[in-house]
Amino acid sequence: MLLTTSQQTRKGMAWVSGGAYWMGCDDHYPEERPAHQVHVDGFWVDTHPVTVAQFRRFVKDTGYVTTAERDPDPADFPDADPSLLTAGSMVFTPPANPVPLNDYRRWWSYVPGADWRHPEGPGSNVGCRNLHPVTHVSYFDAVAYAEWAGKALPTEAEWEFAARGGLDRATYTWGAEREPRGRPGGNVWQGEFPWQNLELDGYAGTSPVGKFAPNGYGLFDMAGNVWEWTADHHTASHAESGKNVAPASNCCIPRNPVQTAAADTGETYPRRTVKGGSHLCSPNYCDRYRPAARQGHTEDASTCHIGFRCIVREVTA
Repeated sequence: MLLTTSQQTRKGMAWVSGGAYWMGCDDHYPEERPAHQVHVDGFWVDTHPVTVAQFRRFVKDTGYVTTAERDPDPADFPDADPSLLTAGSMVFTPPANPVPLNDYRRWWSYVPGADWRHPEGPGSNVGCRNLHPVTHVSYFDAVAYAEWAGKALPTEAEWEFAARGGLDRATYTWGAEREPRGRPGGNVWQGEFPWQNLELDGYAGTSPVGKFAPNGYGLFDMAGNVWEWTADHHTASHAESGKNVAPASNCCIPRNPVQTAAADTGETYPRRTVKGGSHLCSPNYCDRYRPAARQGHTEDASTCHIGFRCIVREVTA
């Protein structure tokens, strides 16, 4: 969303002035490569992920029904047994003992009845989680909330710039060390994933927003807690980033890049990029609670560890 006003503050948001930075990383997972310079204009960004309480207000005001609360359309899944197409979402359940890490079905399962109100499935609730990030929201749900709030989802480039907090090319949102001062810098997994969660950060699942130190821009939970949707279609690497995008003035750095083309994967819904990692990220399996890290999820996907935050792009005359 574009605005022409210039405000000193926006409730629950921080101003990120924009600029050039190195996006991606050459030292970790292939999809993060190649590291490359981009330029983003300034924008306002939520200081924390959208919470259960905020999402509840949106639903109360609009009557919105999330993707996880609707039975899948049989036309979208012609090979599936129609009797199995039941409203629900993906839920993480830790196995009791060590298991091979080559099959996510050992810890992930589709649970009928799981949704943002019932994060573990029927019988669970969010009664004590008003300040936790809302989860079990699809890309479509995030877009609907953003439009209601007069905001937008960030592009991958905007999200990553904000997450870095001014520490260009640093490994983590807080700097170079995995655990600053010997403590987890965010709500991530400690122990051997997926069976042993030592909970050294105090949380087995999501945590209330703002429980860990903010980054240099005053933003909370940019590492861990929940993955966050961006507006960008997902690509296998950054090789196409910045192509056909106007450069910043007097230089060759792409300005405000956005991945608009969906890859032809044969899936019913295209994939969008999620950023930031979650409380399930761990060095032994998914070391992705870094600004450069990225994954793709189909637009209809909802899980117990994906949420979102919004931005407002402000244009000054």
